[in-house]
Amino acid sequence: MASASLQFFAFTLALFGVFGDIAATLLPHWKVNADVGSNIITAITQMQGLWMDCTWYSTGMFSCTLKYSILSLPVYIQAARTTMVLSCILSAFGICITTVGMKCTRLGGDTDSKNNACFAGGICFILAGIFGLVPTCWYTREIISNFLDQTIPESSKHEPGGAVYTGFISAGFLLIAGVIFCSSCFKRQQGTWIYPPKQHHFPSTEQESNGGYSLKDYV
Repeated sequence: MASASLQFFAFTLALFGVFGDIAATLLPHWKVNADVGSNIITAITQMQGLWMDCTWYSTGMFSCTLKYSILSLPVYIQAARTTMVLSCILSAFGICITTVGMKCTRLGGDTDSKNNACFAGGICFILAGIFGLVPTCWYTREIISNFLDQTIPESSKHEPGGAVYTGFISAGFLLIAGVIFCSSCFKRQQGTWIYPPKQHHFPSTEQESNGGYSLKDYV
């Protein structure tokens, strides 16, 4: 029962991780630059994401521009696009597989099949967490290095946005869920290997016959 509740907790974390992963991939809040200027009426907020760049004016206007050209983008943005999409796909596969393998469901067949499905789903979550963690770390490193570069003007410097933090949290949720699923299945298999089923050895019929009659009776 405790293992089933632990799997349900891991599944809940994985759901939050999947939704956060998708939101971080689509939101344009990876880079944020607030330029107030000399007049607050002309203040603008520039936001850059993986797929679009948005600008918000203090007057209430909001405009976005899609990034159509892939080859013109920096390498870290191209890598972030690829890895974040892979993270979303793997996490979605993990949700489908663990739904079949969880103990609280009636899908997946016998116990061994359900354990294998949970282990496979946990591997998907771990890979999804790694694919989601790598681009967020790389993207944050580029933002910090550009912010500390003295040759770049202040108007071109950005800070990490909400999508970066969402990506970090989602990757952590997916990694924790994957470790819980894999460890629960591994502990069950390890217990089976350490404590094998006892085999009862019964004496043969010949031994019973020899033990029941004495040779003195025939002398």
